[in-house]
Amino acid sequence: MQIVVDLNRCQGYAQCVFLAPQVFELHGEEALLYVPAVPDGQEEHVRQAVAACPVQAISAGEQAGGDSGAR
Repeated sequence: MQIVVDLNRCQGYAQCVFLAPQVFELHGEEALLYVPAVPDGQEEHVRQAVAACPVQAISAGEQAGGDSGAR
């Protein structure tokens, strides 16, 4: 599973950080860091984070991350 966050849309509510802390991290008060390639066992946490995002800034799926790979 791959994820992409629209950082222009993200408002830093950090619901994703609470639901999937191994994938999302808030750096400072507003900068969101995330792992584009979801680690094994974290898929359900990411699905919950996608659903909980109040501004729908997160997309997830097999092709969401394109060919960029993990960082």
